[in-house]
Amino acid sequence: MKLSVWVVAAALLAAAPWAFRGSFALTLLTQMGTLAIFALSYNMLLGQGGMLSFGHAVYSGLGAYVTVHALNFLGKGAFLTPLPLLPLLGGVAGLAFGVLFGYVTTKRAGTTFAMISLGIGEMVYACVLMFPGFFGGEAGISTNRTVGQPLFGLNFGPALQVYYLVAAWCFACMLAMYALTRTPLGRMANAVRDNPERAEFIGYDTQKVRFLQLVLSAFFAGVSGALSCINFEIVGAENVSALRSGGVLLATFIGGIPFFFGPVLGSVIFILFVAALSGVTKAWLLYLGLFFCAMVLYAPGGVASLLLAQIGVIRAGKFGRLVAPYAAGAAACALALCGLIGVVESVYRLSDSTQGTRMALAGMQLDAAQPGIWLTSTLLLAAGLVALRLAARFISSRWAELRPA
Repeated sequence: MKLSVWVVAAALLAAAPWAFRGSFALTLLTQMGTLAIFALSYNMLLGQGGMLSFGHAVYSGLGAYVTVHALNFLGKGAFLTPLPLLPLLGGVAGLAFGVLFGYVTTKRAGTTFAMISLGIGEMVYACVLMFPGFFGGEAGISTNRTVGQPLFGLNFGPALQVYYLVAAWCFACMLAMYALTRTPLGRMANAVRDNPERAEFIGYDTQKVRFLQLVLSAFFAGVSGALSCINFEIVGAENVSALRSGGVLLATFIGGIPFFFGPVLGSVIFILFVAALSGVTKAWLLYLGLFFCAMVLYAPGGVASLLLAQIGVIRAGKFGRLVAPYAAGAAACALALCGLIGVVESVYRLSDSTQGTRMALAGMQLDAAQPGIWLTSTLLLAAGLVALRLAARFISSRWAELRPA
């Protein structure tokens, strides 16, 4: 990867909090950086090693638990490591648990690996209630990131200082994980993913390759968990839950598994999606699920594949011919989305009798019990789906014209 790409990435990380001012924007940026490390570590398994895991939150969560205990010991004066180095401790904790659990999970590949990872994830989640002395039970364990002596005048109380700590670790982890893809281990992980039988035939132990890849992935997941602990100052059962494992899977796939920076892009989209919808509608998980299904069906390479496909057209100076079909597709999507939102929000409003049937939608006061909104929403959805089908044909035909014979 060109040096200019890394320079741009560093510049974006440095300038982001000044371009998007406000405490809420800074919170989102910090979460994006943390999730980007987590998603890249997950892609070391899925994208590079072909290992579908349903329990990757175990390594992130346990790294966070070790970090929160270390931070509390730091406050009591029983621990001397400065706070900026605590993510390294979280990474070592993730690596240790990766060695422990990876020895079991990587003995098998494919579906068996996925099911074992799910079982281990549920086992660790159950331990949260079984061992409250370490996990803090349902309430979790809280901490204070400002304890200890300030480092170079920084006590990491302000959110801006926490962001730059996350950004620094994010950039370092991205560099390290990219470097790992260029090593013999990274190349062999790709070989084991594509053709394990041939990899074994030339003398490589596929189980050992999977094991090493998982252990290194667990290290970076632990770093992500430690940064999450420092950011939120609390660690609970959600950190090791299947919900968190599913979330990183969605973010990674949405961004693009085949591309190194795909999970970073997916993390940005995922956080924006959750932030934009979770406070507005109870149906945000449904919208996220539908979006994920659409990506799986129509863009399995993720958003990164869609963006990269445009580069050649732009370089050839032919992107102008795609403006009309893209505009038609966007209009069709907007039409179908309006109908879908009307139907979904009406269903949710009627299912919650305590709130009444009236609701505010796009600045309008509507009654979900009236047949008019159902008829209008259904017609909009149907018209949008038909328009989408026609727009898809328009886009496909225009792309066919632009491809060289």
